[in-house]
Amino acid sequence: MSIRLKVALPYVFLTIVVTLIGVYVVTQLVTDTLRERLTNQILEAGRVVSDSFIRQETNHVAEARLIAYTVGLAEALRDEDREKASDLAGPAFGNGKAENLILISAQGREIVHFIKDDNGETRRLDQDTRAATSPIVAAFLETKDPNAPPRRTFGVHLVNELTYYYTAVPVTLDGEFMGVIVMGTSVQTLLPIFEQLALADIVLYGNNGQVIATTFGYADESALSVLSISETQYQFILRSNEIVTGENFALFERNYSLGRAPLQIGNDRIGVFAVVLPSDFVIQFGENSRLTYAAIFTLVMIVVIVIGALVARAIIKPLYSLVDTSQAIAGGDLDRRTGIRTKDEIGALASTFDEMTARLQERTLELERANAVLQKMDKTKTNFIQISAHELRTPLTLIMGYSQMLEQDTKKDPELASLAKGILEGAERMTGVVESMLDVSRIDSDALTLKRISLGFDSVIGKVHKGFEKAFEERKIEFKVEGLDKLPPIPMDPELIQKAFSHLMMNAIKFTPDGGKVKIVGRYLNGNEPPQVEIEVRDTGIGIDPEMKELIFQKFNQTGEVLMHSSGKTKFKGGGPGLGLAIARGIIQAHGGRIRVESSGHNEKTCPGSTFIVSLPVKSEMEKTS
Repeated sequence: MSIRLKVALPYVFLTIVVTLIGVYVVTQLVTDTLRERLTNQILEAGRVVSDSFIRQETNHVAEARLIAYTVGLAEALRDEDREKASDLAGPAFGNGKAENLILISAQGREIVHFIKDDNGETRRLDQDTRAATSPIVAAFLETKDPNAPPRRTFGVHLVNELTYYYTAVPVTLDGEFMGVIVMGTSVQTLLPIFEQLALADIVLYGNNGQVIATTFGYADESALSVLSISETQYQFILRSNEIVTGENFALFERNYSLGRAPLQIGNDRIGVFAVVLPSDFVIQFGENSRLTYAAIFTLVMIVVIVIGALVARAIIKPLYSLVDTSQAIAGGDLDRRTGIRTKDEIGALASTFDEMTARLQERTLELERANAVLQKMDKTKTNFIQISAHELRTPLTLIMGYSQMLEQDTKKDPELASLAKGILEGAERMTGVVESMLDVSRIDSDALTLKRISLGFDSVIGKVHKGFEKAFEERKIEFKVEGLDKLPPIPMDPELIQKAFSHLMMNAIKFTPDGGKVKIVGRYLNGNEPPQVEIEVRDTGIGIDPEMKELIFQKFNQTGEVLMHSSGKTKFKGGGPGLGLAIARGIIQAHGGRIRVESSGHNEKTCPGSTFIVSLPVKSEMEKTS
């Protein structure tokens, strides 16, 4: 974190904290007030619904008494004269607002039953709908009290299966009980009217807590399941003395608040209803308030940040100059200086820094001169190796030729033949060293010329193995290959690739004790981009120290004490110039690949072994032909 931010952030943080607290407090106060208003509105809507049912009760009683006091109706009901009662009650019912009329005699028989259809047409029902068995009628029939007050209930009509709000009143004649008149209006008619009065959706519940009617616009199965309550909740609300509020729910991505209450008319509690109001305006107002105060907070924060930035700039501008200078020096510009000349602590730091830079520049120039000398010496060494190898090649060729001739001429003399063979083997080994020196010089000077042809690795490894068959046999080392025949052919220089794997196999043989194992495994890695083949040369040898995993690929590098090595290029821990792995890496890299080694460590007793892994890209057909 920069010093400028360290200076400005405390002010910014304090502003954020204070503003957030203010936004939270103000928003909560306003939102709580709105929630209180929503609750009061629910309570008021509940009272409106309850009063509306009472008014409907009054209308039912008025229409029932108008019919009951029709001249001759009480006598017809007493005499159970269906036609006369129907003729007297029909016109009054047709002119009223009620939708269902039932006249029941004192003996409990259904005398007249009228119902209005959706078009308002009056229809007479002749079948007994068992209205006499309903609780509100049965109570009158049991007491036969002509002065009993009206009774009311909700019921489902057996003919059209609609839910009605019913009111029952007694019919009297000269102070005697003649029967019961029942007036009903469907809740599908009442609820929309009550909704307009209460300015809220209305829900009516049956005795089991299920919704029997509602004005809720989404009254499908999912909505009804959300609105319904258990029978236990129904009984609890029915016994309550006020609206039970506090339930919120979400439906079709909109939020609602709901209050339930018992529906009490007179002394009867005939059911439970609920009023529903959308609570979106509370949430939306809260969000708008937060957005408003967030905008104010953002503006204040920007002002504070600008002021903090100006103050920080005035304080730490010299430090930025020091940082820029240090970065330029780190990039190699040692002529750069801070230019700060103040007399404070920053000025003292800048002066010390400039002095340090000047000394660093002097040391760098000395190192550059020394490096130039070393590069010249390395070039001289490379030239010497190349010239020496060329100069040694001619006499070695002569020695090998004369040795071969001498070997042919001394076949009859075993002693001279052994000496000639020794000369020839020594010359061949020295020739190999000279060839390795020439290879290294070509690699160092980027003079390797690749003659690529498409070739499979099974044939390359086969030729390499053929050159070491005698060594495997003498050292009793088991040799195996796996997966080479499944590898795709890749463009390579056969001679150079063969030479690279010869050095790797020679290395595996040299550092594997007699009776060990050498295994070559091939894999095709098609998940890489581009695809690659991977060749592993595994041995059960003495292993490699982790510190030596990179050094062994450098020229003239040897592991262990060189003077302790045995002679012979395939003898256990045999000697050599230390060029084989360097040549192998140079050849592999020239082909666009890479080589690495894995080993758990060096131990000549347990022989953890080593694995040299060569990865070479598989070129596409287009790349091969280009």
